[in-house]
Amino acid sequence: MNVPRTKQRHHQTKCDEHYQCYSEHIAHFLFITLFFHLSHHTTNTMNYVAFQRFLCIILVMKPRSISVILPSLNPSDTLQRVVSELVEAGFDDIIVVNDGSNAENTAPFEAIEKMPGCTVLTHPQNMGKGAALKTAFAYFLENRPDRAGVVTMDGDGQHLVTDVVKCANVLSEPGDTVIMGVRDFTHPDVPRSNAFGNRLSALAFRLLFGIKLRDTQTGLRGIRSEHIPMMLKIHGNRFEYETNMLLEVEKNGIKFQEVEIETIYEEGSNERSHYRPFADSVAILSRVTKYALSSFISFIVDIGLFWITIRFFGNLLGAWAIPVCTAFARVVSSFVNFNVNRTLVFERNRSFGRQMLYYYILAAIQMAVSASLLWLISQLLSAGYSAGMITLLKATVDTILFFFSYYIQRKWVFRK
Repeated sequence: MNVPRTKQRHHQTKCDEHYQCYSEHIAHFLFITLFFHLSHHTTNTMNYVAFQRFLCIILVMKPRSISVILPSLNPSDTLQRVVSELVEAGFDDIIVVNDGSNAENTAPFEAIEKMPGCTVLTHPQNMGKGAALKTAFAYFLENRPDRAGVVTMDGDGQHLVTDVVKCANVLSEPGDTVIMGVRDFTHPDVPRSNAFGNRLSALAFRLLFGIKLRDTQTGLRGIRSEHIPMMLKIHGNRFEYETNMLLEVEKNGIKFQEVEIETIYEEGSNERSHYRPFADSVAILSRVTKYALSSFISFIVDIGLFWITIRFFGNLLGAWAIPVCTAFARVVSSFVNFNVNRTLVFERNRSFGRQMLYYYILAAIQMAVSASLLWLISQLLSAGYSAGMITLLKATVDTILFFFSYYIQRKWVFRK
């Protein structure tokens, strides 16, 4: 009896899946056996790097579906070594971007161009890491339509090929996630400035964006091919691009998947990566800075109008002084804040009516909470209060509400 072609293809697919599964189990068994054998018989003079390369050959089950992207500026010989190890590990599509390196630093790129499966893209002048990544993404999108995705990494020796393999294998599995290779910043070899910068960034992301990542500044990331078009639309051409990438991923409802990697800081590698821990930590939080500035402007308007109205009309309004003055100040300041947030902070210039409706619902709730807390506190002050004291209390309350307001605006009011 003839079997329909669709069933034949389905049967063949199942056979391939089972074969691949069995192959992986066999490879893992061989790896474990080899590991225990070498742990008992290997001498101290064994070449650890060579052993790692051998493990990569065993562990990489699906490297041919994943491309590797390395942006680089004025590299050392380390870049050539890293690319060579990737080739030996089985990766057959490695895209290196020369981001406007000086003439005396082009030798590694010339050597890489001669390696199998390697492509070198060149910027005539330095454009920044973000621009280099977007150049590689555009090239990948146009020339690699059948690939599952890309792994981005640094070429300064901070990422082991075994860790690239781990991210590539996770990326090859079905899912809708962005892979993040996370480092352990409690390691004693990590420079204090790098550890501080990452912790500051991670804390800000958790409090203001709801993004829980242990390593927000890692350059080892796995991106699926269906997400590449989105990556090309993200603002930023330098290190801030990688932070904007995280915000855009979260905004589109895509989950992060963390993969633990080794924490390595070779002497001089931090300088070679052209990463300025303090300056760049401030730059990558530009979105937070813009929101804080917008809120500060509206805060000044709100507090100023509240003080003026309660100073000159407080006695006239009597018991209604606090709610009326709060409402008047909040209406004016909120309109200022709405327009600044809409155009500069969240950059959502569509659905004006819906956004304004949601924004003022939030503003009304926030105003009610602020006024209620101020009224409650004023009632608890048995000795009475002055305009200056109640204004100071209002500033304290509104500062606390500031963090809640940002999260709700981003998740609800100005959502994509």
